[in-house]
Amino acid sequence: MRTTMTQTGRTGPREECGVVGLYGVPAAARSAYLGLYALQHRGQESAGVVASDGREIRSAKGLGLLSEAIRPETPGRLPGHVAVGHVRYSTTGDLRVQNIQPLVIEYCDGLMAIAHNGNLTNARSLRGQYEARGSIFQTSTDSEVFAHLLADPAQRGCEDPMAAACRRVHGAYSLVMMTVDALVAVRDPFGFRPLSLGTLDGGHVVASETCAFDLLGAKFVRDVEPGEIVTIDGAGVRSRRFAEGHCRAQCVFEHIYFARPDSTVFGRNVHAVRVRLGENLAESAPADGDVVFAVPDSGNSAAFGYSQRSGIPLGVGFVRNHYVGRTFIAPSTAARVNGVKIKLNAVREVVRGRRVVVVDDSIVRGTTSKARMASLREAGAREIHLRISAPPIRFPCHYGIDFQSADELIAASRSPEEIAEFIGVDSLGYQTIDGMMAAVGGDGAGYCRACFTGEYPVPPEQGMGKHALQRQRAF
Repeated sequence: MRTTMTQTGRTGPREECGVVGLYGVPAAARSAYLGLYALQHRGQESAGVVASDGREIRSAKGLGLLSEAIRPETPGRLPGHVAVGHVRYSTTGDLRVQNIQPLVIEYCDGLMAIAHNGNLTNARSLRGQYEARGSIFQTSTDSEVFAHLLADPAQRGCEDPMAAACRRVHGAYSLVMMTVDALVAVRDPFGFRPLSLGTLDGGHVVASETCAFDLLGAKFVRDVEPGEIVTIDGAGVRSRRFAEGHCRAQCVFEHIYFARPDSTVFGRNVHAVRVRLGENLAESAPADGDVVFAVPDSGNSAAFGYSQRSGIPLGVGFVRNHYVGRTFIAPSTAARVNGVKIKLNAVREVVRGRRVVVVDDSIVRGTTSKARMASLREAGAREIHLRISAPPIRFPCHYGIDFQSADELIAASRSPEEIAEFIGVDSLGYQTIDGMMAAVGGDGAGYCRACFTGEYPVPPEQGMGKHALQRQRAF
């Protein structure tokens, strides 16, 4: 597994994607572009905005951060009252121009743009069926499967082609789709990925997280429900269900790591959940220390909770460089160590001669954590006690997080004691499953925790992975 330093400085589990859509909003492309800034933490590989004025669809896309992919003045050249936007981290399909979303397709019913957050667990078999019939795919993403389903004559003959297409795909998907005169939002029957609905300037907006609403000045209305299709057009907002009776399997990692702390996800404020994670961690994995501090930024709220419950003073032991440039994909252990030094610097005055309790959100491969802890030793820490606000990640994720093989996960093959020795800390303590579930509310029913327990709500298709849909070049 590669350790990735993103432009925003985040490491650990790789981000998913962020989607935003607007209808009935003047200069909708500008609002979509602005909303994507709030969702930049969800993906930094590429960005795209597509807009419609009711007659034509125009788009702007590019690789890199939003500010690199699309110049600030460009959305103003995409007129229209309907728009969708997407920021991407690839969990299926390589980083290449063809895979940048929103995907724009033209078929017998006209033009459509598709923006997708999640992973389809049966994309490989569906794609194989269409390719066997002569269909041509332009990308190596699972999202393009939706386009072929919608264009399939067998699907179009159904009473509700969109619902029929949704029932054929399995796995995680929060979708925002746009035609020349309508916006459609869809969430899978298990509700793996968040998607919220709001109002703005007399129009409507949907987004992966409510922090986008805050930036736009939109008013949150409700979440798109699992198994729901919401259509917004000149006739207003209409809702219909394509699936009933599924148990919810909302991704608990949204609260632990992915979502911004100022967002409300699955009905709960992310910061408040992370504070409770820290409090519960202090109960189940106490440590004797002189100061508590976080690995910024996703560990900040949990460190606050740990300090509050333990009574150990909260400090700032790491300072993060907010100006790391393009995506840093470290090709070697030495490069990974240098990458950590670029991103984080230990505050010697806080660390030197002290017993430090460091709170982080997760450990995936362990290499990054090892380099971080080494920097604390170099800064003079007397003891290092690492506390993780999530349980050990022992199983791959097939629903939109980019650790899709157990070989990438240090906890899959090593005990906490062995991991502590590898990382170079005096002690290592993880969150318990019960503590995690209590933090998200009650017994935690309705959440997916497959990466911790191996219990998958939707069985993955054999052979699926990040590069499963990629074909070798014929010439």
